[in-house]
Amino acid sequence: DPLPTISANPQHMVELFQNLISNGIKFRSEATPEIHIEAKLQESKWLIGVRDNGIGIPTKYAERIFSIFQRLHGRSKYPGTGIGLAICQKIVQCHGGNIWVESESGVGSRFYFTLPIHQSW
Repeated sequence: DPLPTISANPQHMVELFQNLISNGIKFRSEATPEIHIEAKLQESKWLIGVRDNGIGIPTKYAERIFSIFQRLHGRSKYPGTGIGLAICQKIVQCHGGNIWVESESGVGSRFYFTLPIHQSW
């Protein structure tokens, strides 16, 4: 399905999607990475999902991963600084939305975020 045209800060949206997509590629198992993006209109907001087939995130860490400098894995196994998802959360909140993850270890993650339909930038 085609994705919608949304009213948002373009640089922020690039950074948001770059972080979510690159995490899906970086935190993967031996399988070929798969990333799926979907959008649904819900009342006065867009619900956007970014799904991957990566290593997944244990449920107990679903909120912690959005805190700055929080990493679940050592840098030797998965490089990074631990700021990407914190930036994603800040971007979504600055646009009046929310972000969360639904995940299962070993299966993959689905990050959801909402954005209001009407914004002026």
